[in-house]
Amino acid sequence: MEYYSFPDTSIPQAYGPYSHAVVAGDFVFLAGQIARDSVTGKLIEGDITAQTARCIEIIEDILKNLGLSLRDVVRITVYLSDINDFDAMNRVYSAAFQEPYPVRSTPQVIMPFGALVGIEVTAFRRRQGERPSESNEGE
Repeated sequence: MEYYSFPDTSIPQAYGPYSHAVVAGDFVFLAGQIARDSVTGKLIEGDITAQTARCIEIIEDILKNLGLSLRDVVRITVYLSDINDFDAMNRVYSAAFQEPYPVRSTPQVIMPFGALVGIEVTAFRRRQGERPSESNEGE
């Protein structure tokens, strides 16, 4: 397994003793991200749409550092502090993720530091030279 943290980048540093990402076989597991400022490390100000966009931006940055993109994401958990924010979050989310969509769960939880949303993803990393499947039937 490979463990990754990204000091001296635009990715906010971890609050505690954990990695930003762990590669295990063909899968890449990202730690959950809340909408933190990359300089101060503090939660950004803004509504659910601003915080969702920032979470996705951080996830994109982590994936990019690993040679991946949002197209490689296969599973997402979006944690909402208020399930009534679902539609507003979903508008931002649907602009970032296109068909075929990753699987997703969206529970309501108590978020740290007053965050409105937190997002964690799992991505699939193809082996060198492997081509993506032309069809997703039967998979």
